[in-house]
Amino acid sequence: MFPYERGLKMFSRLTRTLSSLGPGLLYAGAAVGVSHLVMSTRAGAVYEFLFLLLIPLIHLIKYPFFKYGPQYTALTGRNILHGYHALGKWALAVYIIMTLLSMCLIQAAVTIVTSSIAIYFFGLNIPAEYMPHIPAIMVLLTAAIILYIGQYSMLDRVMKVIIVILTITTITALTVVLMSAPGGFHQGSSAQFRLGEYADIIFVAAFLGWMPAPMDISVWHSVWSEEANRSRGIRASLSRAMLDFKVGFFGTALLAMAFLSLGALVMFGSGEQPSANGAVFAGQLINMYTESLGDWAYPLIGIAALATMFSTTLTCLDAYPRTLEESYFIWKGKGDYESRHGATRAVYLSMLAVAATGTIITFIVIKNVSGAMGLIVTTATVVSFVSAPVIAYINFRVMRGETVNQADRPDWLMSLWSRVGIATMVLFSLLYLWLIVAR
Repeated sequence: MFPYERGLKMFSRLTRTLSSLGPGLLYAGAAVGVSHLVMSTRAGAVYEFLFLLLIPLIHLIKYPFFKYGPQYTALTGRNILHGYHALGKWALAVYIIMTLLSMCLIQAAVTIVTSSIAIYFFGLNIPAEYMPHIPAIMVLLTAAIILYIGQYSMLDRVMKVIIVILTITTITALTVVLMSAPGGFHQGSSAQFRLGEYADIIFVAAFLGWMPAPMDISVWHSVWSEEANRSRGIRASLSRAMLDFKVGFFGTALLAMAFLSLGALVMFGSGEQPSANGAVFAGQLINMYTESLGDWAYPLIGIAALATMFSTTLTCLDAYPRTLEESYFIWKGKGDYESRHGATRAVYLSMLAVAATGTIITFIVIKNVSGAMGLIVTTATVVSFVSAPVIAYINFRVMRGETVNQADRPDWLMSLWSRVGIATMVLFSLLYLWLIVAR
């Protein structure tokens, strides 16, 4: 076989594999956001490689609960919110309340970071009186238009392109840095982590808490899986659903390790204090690349940063309305798609309008209230930390419940794994809350 024929065959196989993936890439788009671009890179910039092995460890701890979402859909043909309802309306109510508490806050935070990166990357000169709300509104409306026009099918196509761009640019950047300076650009410094230092403890708690993503993304993944089945007209097999999940889940782990490595190699020991503000930090990161590698690296890391955050903005803006739409119909006893009599799109668009309007109001509050951004980020983080073990527990209960066949329920190993994971997340949540109060 000639080399070009071998290359064409490999490209064809890659194309088929990519086309078969769907919800797993949406999961990746939602997960690879602030936790990766900001938290992982900042971990490398401040602590070098000290936290590198914590990334696969926290992924393993949380693995069962993210897996249960798409697994439930593959086994039952329905999204996991049906399982929540089967446990009792309390479980569905808990999810709805936690979603409403965090929706506009998290959407506003990720959209502002996205717009700030876009402004920096394209060199736009925006008057101070229009910052940050006007650029953020433009990014939000762009994402909303994409969802309004194409809904799931367009989201699926757009995210495949974005994730491919994100992966290629990130891996290319890491490869170039390793070739240019295997030991890092600023050698001579030693990483320090002090258990008695409040800043160190609060950072590692937040780093592990946000990694790989908020726990409610497990529900999003399940809802996207059901929508994908409906769009294709066939339910994905368990093996296919699990392959799709693992590509997204473990792919995000590798990307987190890549971002941490980039921070360690490019920023650690530079003497520049990494900003706690996500948008400012992204600008620092792009500048450091340019200074270390040359001007040609500017578009490489800029595109990677922008793709990272826009993917999060887009998937979050779809997921919150979509899961609220599903929750509404299930609560009203219209869990079957056929019983909704074509009202699905109208309810989805209504929820999309609510999410967008609430986020715009949040932008305005951030603009006009001093310290509002810090309070919003803290509130969203607390809600995320508190909800993580709760949603994990409900997911575990659902998989052991009556809506799942006995043979498909978690075995003793997965049950033990789940219990240890829930206990670990409870301890992390209590630790974080104690740190916030002690502050």
